[in-house]
Amino acid sequence: MQLNKQLLFSEIRNNENNLVTEEHQISNEYQMNQPRCEVIHIGVVCSGFKSNMYFHTMLKSIYFYRNNPLHFHIMVNKVSEKVLKILFETWAVPQVSVSFYNVNNSVSDVRWVPNSHYSGVYGLLKLVFPKIIPSNITDRIIIIDTDLTFTGDIYELWNIFENFKRKQAIGLVDNQSDYYLGKLFSSPWPALGRGFNTGVILYHLEHLKNANWDKLWVRVAKKTASLFGATRLADQDIINAVIKQNTDLLYHVPCQWNTQLSDHTHSYNCYNNNQIKIVHWNSPKKTNVINKDGNYFRTIYTTFLEFNGNLLRRQLFDCESSPKNNTVMSF
Repeated sequence: MQLNKQLLFSEIRNNENNLVTEEHQISNEYQMNQPRCEVIHIGVVCSGFKSNMYFHTMLKSIYFYRNNPLHFHIMVNKVSEKVLKILFETWAVPQVSVSFYNVNNSVSDVRWVPNSHYSGVYGLLKLVFPKIIPSNITDRIIIIDTDLTFTGDIYELWNIFENFKRKQAIGLVDNQSDYYLGKLFSSPWPALGRGFNTGVILYHLEHLKNANWDKLWVRVAKKTASLFGATRLADQDIINAVIKQNTDLLYHVPCQWNTQLSDHTHSYNCYNNNQIKIVHWNSPKKTNVINKDGNYFRTIYTTFLEFNGNLLRRQLFDCESSPKNNTVMSF
């Protein structure tokens, strides 16, 4: 753990110096060999002041490590659309495209779900990304919460899609608490073992279409809600219930791609034995969560919170033919 800390902060300091000159040296064999001009598609639900704030910091951590063009697909309300459009245009980071989707066009698809999660109806909207993403744009997408801090190149996560078998459609990391074992609350929605956390989701859209996803999750959610009542964890409860009944849809993503810092987390074994790639602040307390290594993780978050976004405006020189900045409004 101590060695991982030293390596991570050394990398941040070194990269910060490199980014001032807008040069990024490719320092390892993996980066030399990756298809650096492949566009990575990222989906986010971002509606409200707190979501905008968390997204701002998370975006800097993604940019810091990325070596590929990015296309963000963001579900927004009118306020967040205005704020985020200014953010993307002000930073003007090359090879980044953005498509905005009005949440009001999708709320009706999930409003009927009995749900007691603090995020309300917005906590269910990740279920409809397979429906709203045009099939001619991409056949796969990484869906992420806004309360993440990246500590690695998102292309490594994207590349996991190459391991999916024909029926595998959803990539997830284990839930790192005892919630679905019934030790924290009685009668949780059903899940496979400890269940899976949906703060980071790999959606293989073509495989989901073959599985008739739009009808599948609705059917499972209606039946499960009639037996267990309202969801406590929004989309996560529903996706776990679907996987419980359709295990062939699941691809098991390594734990370091969603290191969870909830109030009752058991993530220590993950980050003590692996170089973490994503920190997930999935406690209602967010960065104020009580954790024995909390100060270390908060230092990572604060590093990006205070990082000058203008220093991330570097060109991917091998991808000159890729789109520069192309903000697309979709309603």
